[in-house]
Amino acid sequence: MKNSKKFAALALSTAMTVSMAASVSAAVESKDDLPGATIGVQLGTTGDLDASEYESEGSTVERYSKGSEAVQALKAGQIDCVIIDSQPAQKFVENNDDLKILDDPFVEEEYAICVKKGNTDLLDKMNGALKELKDEGVIDDIMANYIGDEIGEHPYESPEDVDRSNGTLVMATNAEFEPYEYHDGDDIVGIDADIAQAICDKLGYELQIEDMEFDSILAAVNSGKADFGAAGMTVTDDRKENVDFTDTYANASQVIIVKK
Repeated sequence: MKNSKKFAALALSTAMTVSMAASVSAAVESKDDLPGATIGVQLGTTGDLDASEYESEGSTVERYSKGSEAVQALKAGQIDCVIIDSQPAQKFVENNDDLKILDDPFVEEEYAICVKKGNTDLLDKMNGALKELKDEGVIDDIMANYIGDEIGEHPYESPEDVDRSNGTLVMATNAEFEPYEYHDGDDIVGIDADIAQAICDKLGYELQIEDMEFDSILAAVNSGKADFGAAGMTVTDDRKENVDFTDTYANASQVIIVKK
């Protein structure tokens, strides 16, 4: 009889735990539900910065080195939601049918390339190359090759007659951010990698891509370890105090991922 009571108590406890887990996953249904929630973010991103503002409202922010780690924590019921950039979020949801993106964006943002503060020579050259690539439709084609209904139909190819006599430009990135930068075998590919290659083709440089933690990119650029950073990086006032940004090359948004 005692064993039966223990079993019944255990079953009740398990049921309550499952019920609580289910309620946690359903707790965040809009941006208004973030106060008091446990929020997963990728360390050093704008999602991290913006989510931090909710800590004063009782939220807990769990920071992960990769967006995929935050998503796995959400699936395991360890957090209530993930705040991350919209395009990577779409990839995560495509590959996980138990997740969804809330309809309303968390915050709108602009992506640009960062260079060492005061390096106006490189900044002006990159802005000039970006303008040419936009006017020629190359940026639109690169975007369309990774996002939308024409994925894979517009691969970027360097012109055959490129003169690379100006040397090498080193790009700092975090290759955990599909479709902007991610690993394809031994290569780092994606929107930012292609745009960087197209810029280097315009300016006569070889491109070298260095993969690192996202929150190390600004330091790498300022120390000279890298010439520029491109990683779906949002232009913010705080970052502008440490680096200079090129003109915007993409508009995006932070979104909220939750369990269905």
